[in-house]
Amino acid sequence: MSAIATNVAAHDHHDDHGHHHKQTFITKYIFSQDHKMIAKQYLITGLIMGIIGIAMSILFRIQLAWPEQSFWIFDVLLGKWAPDGVMSPSIYLALVTIHGTIMVFFVLTAGLSGTFSNLLIPLQIGARDMASGFLNMVSYWLFFLSCVIMLSSLFVESGPAMAGWTIYPPLSALPQAISGSGTGMTLWLVAMAVFIASSLLGSLNYIVTVLNLRTKGMSMTRLPLTIWAFFVTAIIGVVSFPVLLSAALLLIMDRSFGTSFFLSDIFIEGEVLAHQGGSPVLFEHLFWFLGHPEVYIVILPALGITSEIIATNSRKPIFGYRAMVASILAIAFLSTIVWGHHMFVSGMNPFLGSVFTFTTLLIAIPSAVKAFNYITTLWKGNLQMNPGMLFSIGLVSTFITGGLTGIILGDSTLDINVHDTYFVVAHFHLVMGISALYGLFAGVYHWYPKMFGRMMNKNMGYIHFWVTAVGAYGVFFPMHFIGMAGLPRRYYTNTAFPYFDDLADVNVIITVSAIITALVQLVFIYNFFSSMFFGKKAVQNPWRSNTLEWTTPVEHIHGNWPGAIPSVYRWAYDYSKTNEDGNYVIAGQDFVPQTVPLQKDEEELNH
Repeated sequence: MSAIATNVAAHDHHDDHGHHHKQTFITKYIFSQDHKMIAKQYLITGLIMGIIGIAMSILFRIQLAWPEQSFWIFDVLLGKWAPDGVMSPSIYLALVTIHGTIMVFFVLTAGLSGTFSNLLIPLQIGARDMASGFLNMVSYWLFFLSCVIMLSSLFVESGPAMAGWTIYPPLSALPQAISGSGTGMTLWLVAMAVFIASSLLGSLNYIVTVLNLRTKGMSMTRLPLTIWAFFVTAIIGVVSFPVLLSAALLLIMDRSFGTSFFLSDIFIEGEVLAHQGGSPVLFEHLFWFLGHPEVYIVILPALGITSEIIATNSRKPIFGYRAMVASILAIAFLSTIVWGHHMFVSGMNPFLGSVFTFTTLLIAIPSAVKAFNYITTLWKGNLQMNPGMLFSIGLVSTFITGGLTGIILGDSTLDINVHDTYFVVAHFHLVMGISALYGLFAGVYHWYPKMFGRMMNKNMGYIHFWVTAVGAYGVFFPMHFIGMAGLPRRYYTNTAFPYFDDLADVNVIITVSAIITALVQLVFIYNFFSSMFFGKKAVQNPWRSNTLEWTTPVEHIHGNWPGAIPSVYRWAYDYSKTNEDGNYVIAGQDFVPQTVPLQKDEEELNH
């Protein structure tokens, strides 16, 4: 505790010292070292990347619904890749590749962790800022640079990467394999290397901040579940991201320096290449060693955000706090030993397949703990149905429906029948994509007043939620059925297979749902940006919440609190807590902030 006090004192001194320098526009808004501004930079960059990623998905969904038809929008946006407005197979694969990369890494990873870890870790643990403001700034600008490099690959003469977001060799390892294996693929690898550097800097910063800069009284068992989720997510990132970096570096060596880590006995147009001894399956192992923990790097922050919002808007303590923390830790551990379930059809030893099946099915237990605890928290609560709460409940719904199909895909015997079909697309989009996006939206609606000092329009939020909720199920629910019928993913058209003719109408329904869902996101974007200027001014604690961030002034100051940092005396979930006489602990108030000392004979909850 003395170490924490020393750190806090150092931060106070740094803060006082910092006020002698007047901030310019550049130091305040561009090269800012304030965690709150960096959170906004991450969020707005992530939203812009999200618009681009969703737009790409609409383009290839139009192609799937009405294959080989001419569309003026293809002509305008795709140019030479859509002669006479008809999409070419190459650009279809490129759109799928870049869409997947943008959504998984640049929107869901950076948008959730980058935004909310930055915003909430110092505010909810009672710190002046991150452990290193400079490293925090560098991590954002590396992320921005990686976005620019990735988008620049769209304008390369030979086209962007076309090997799927998993960039399996040999397509990704041989520059001469297809047009997208050239400069576009090199830019993809460079962008990902820069992104991983950004992610590692950010993650190390989050871990050090949580361990060293908690305020007086903020023990680990009093941390809000949001902080537990961000903290464990950062640990997973530090463990798994370097493995993808090593895979990318080895791939660059195969592409440019004549090595054969992932290549063996390759023929191109009758020419025998000089590669031998490598294995593309080795790349799969390295990729999925990050690729599966990545699912939880994306979903855990969303689950943490949901824990906070559901407890606040149910006006009840979160059910099973310790079980929730244990489930986060269990998910983190198990997520690193299940990667092989992506590789059941790669010729894996059946015994090894059974091991990965066991560990995969095991992860259903902590996931179910979280789902049941959310439902139990909602049960008989005094529910406040604002947009943030609706998206949190939506997350619980999609997490359950998407997770149930994971049991099928996690079983090696069952997975082989639906592997690489639309069943897989439906599963991971629901459990990872839509659930994580719901968490992102819930967090934006809930903490918008803290970020911008104004409230978002509630009615627009309701429209956004209901159309998105119906539309998202309209997109991904039918995919389960066309997947079970055997429709393969990543084919730009299925017209060559008469067997799939009966599924054409389902693809039209999916595409129409996708277009409607994409259009309603414009309501959110308008609400987000217009509320910054015209939204109703926020009060200090609009949701009547217990956590420390709502004790800071509405107007942002560098250092968060104008005076001393408040001390903490209780956990974060004392909602509707009563004394023995049945009255609220604080008369007329159904919440007790963490800064309120325990009263005489009051029992501290922490279940």
